[in-house]
Amino acid sequence: MCGIVGYCGDRSDIPSILIEGLKRLEYRGYDSSGMALVNDEKIVIEKEVGKIVNLERKIDVGSTSFSAGIGHTRWATHGNPSVLNAHPHVDCKNNIALVHNGIIENFIKLRDKLTQNGHRFNSETDSEVLVHLIEDYYNINHDPEKSLVEALLTVKGTFGLAVLFKDYPDKIFIARRGSPLVVGINENEKFIASDVSALLRYTDKVVFLNDNEVGIIEKNNFILKNLNQEILKFKIEKIDWGIEDIDKAGYPHYMLKEIYEQKDTIVNAMRGRIDYENATAHFGGLNLTPNQFHKVKRISILACGTSWHAGLVGKYIIEALARIPVTVEYASEYRYKNSILESNTLAIAISQSGETADTLGALREAKRKGATVLGITNVVGSTIARETDGGIYLHSGPEIGVASTKAFTSQLVVLSLLALFLGRQRNLSYQEGKNIIAELEQLSSKVETILAQSSVVESFAPYFKEQHNALYLGRGFNYPVALEGALKLKEISYVHGEGYPAAEMKHGPIALIDDAMPVVFLALKDSIYDKILSNIQEVRARGGKIFAVATEGDTEIQKHVDFVTYIPETLEFLTPILSVIPLQFLSYYVALLRGCDVDQPKNLAKSVTVE
Repeated sequence: MCGIVGYCGDRSDIPSILIEGLKRLEYRGYDSSGMALVNDEKIVIEKEVGKIVNLERKIDVGSTSFSAGIGHTRWATHGNPSVLNAHPHVDCKNNIALVHNGIIENFIKLRDKLTQNGHRFNSETDSEVLVHLIEDYYNINHDPEKSLVEALLTVKGTFGLAVLFKDYPDKIFIARRGSPLVVGINENEKFIASDVSALLRYTDKVVFLNDNEVGIIEKNNFILKNLNQEILKFKIEKIDWGIEDIDKAGYPHYMLKEIYEQKDTIVNAMRGRIDYENATAHFGGLNLTPNQFHKVKRISILACGTSWHAGLVGKYIIEALARIPVTVEYASEYRYKNSILESNTLAIAISQSGETADTLGALREAKRKGATVLGITNVVGSTIARETDGGIYLHSGPEIGVASTKAFTSQLVVLSLLALFLGRQRNLSYQEGKNIIAELEQLSSKVETILAQSSVVESFAPYFKEQHNALYLGRGFNYPVALEGALKLKEISYVHGEGYPAAEMKHGPIALIDDAMPVVFLALKDSIYDKILSNIQEVRARGGKIFAVATEGDTEIQKHVDFVTYIPETLEFLTPILSVIPLQFLSYYVALLRGCDVDQPKNLAKSVTVE
């Protein structure tokens, strides 16, 4: 959450560079924004509430030239959105400016002590404590690097931060613990950002900081150290995304673009991972031997939000194909209970960004208890990718829309491949493996069929426009899809959606059903189709308005529901990859009708890097 950008070099348009970078990061936070610019004479601060365009209109630095600058887009944690609470924050004399992502847990105690020492605070934020703490040490030792390190050793919590000193106008000082930070490398100039998407226009060569690392950036130099101020070696990595991957490509919203990209991202998630000769899957980065996989007796999936829903589908698929017991844990709860990890347990951490704070905490707890941990993530070089024992990349390209779409279906494809791999090691036959591969390879064309029918789903949306609640019901493999569909509706249209196993409706939610309650059924022609029809009858008997996602060729369903859209038939455990897409469209069109900001819904940010 929140976004950081920075530049150090000879370009004359540093404010424009920062504004563009902030716009690329606006999906990470959009309550307020600001920038600090430094030259030999002063630090200039500009801040504004709301979208980045508000800051852009305000920027007026005239003909002044600067040697470095840092910028920030905020997602509020401590203190409401306001100009005073917006970053950058400055010290008492306006000689030091700081932008910060993360949370300082002991900020109240530190703030009280600093106030007693004469420091004046202007905001309600925890972040402002940091800049005054750095000032306190700098007044003593007059060494910016040492002052920063001493401040970081004093605070408890997480940080990704960048600091400017008026006395050192050609340098940016950065540090990371628990909140991502990346340095872009060009000759004669350097960039910083909390996400590579902010850098891609300028460079594809980057260095990812690890926890408890401090960097000193100059236009011609980059030094990386630990908190003991020992110089570290670093690896420059090349990013294979292009600027075109983070543009809207003519679509009105990133979310709509990313829904349509699923016909390609599903293929990308499979590319190079099909072993036709042995009717199985293979992965290049698992870093475990076949014998180690044979010894796996239990799997624990750790995730949050949409990734948790993907993990729940993965549980159903792995148990069906590989017959391995799977638990799916909310990562946010995992490390705060005494979780039981049996021997030969494999933990799988799922996170689109690879930076989700709760998921990172959970995987570290699992490792602490002796588990082997695999990661499923979309971002090369992310913290989860670096800290797990092995992993699988989604290869779905940058996902900018806050509401996850293509990452979810890519996660389902990867989990299906993993289930195939584990199943073929156990009791899944060669012919079954071949059949699964054949169906996987047809998914992309089936997705295209669904995408071509978006107007059918759009025709449902007006009914939801004035509603305050909706119920999503599914069974078996599609129960988690009901959860995901309800989450999407909540996220971007602010209509309260509730997902339930269809049979559980009788145990409480049925009391809510009347002619003002839209009910969305995942009513696929599968092994429990008759049970779903029975649940539909229960809703009809109480006047509920029924919307169904059904299997192509099912004319019977039309007799029992008010609206229906169809998806092509596939193997039962693969249906969630298809059935979720109409629900993504539904939430999108409802949000449009309600005048909501689809890509930047209120109170949400794309990557949750704080607890």
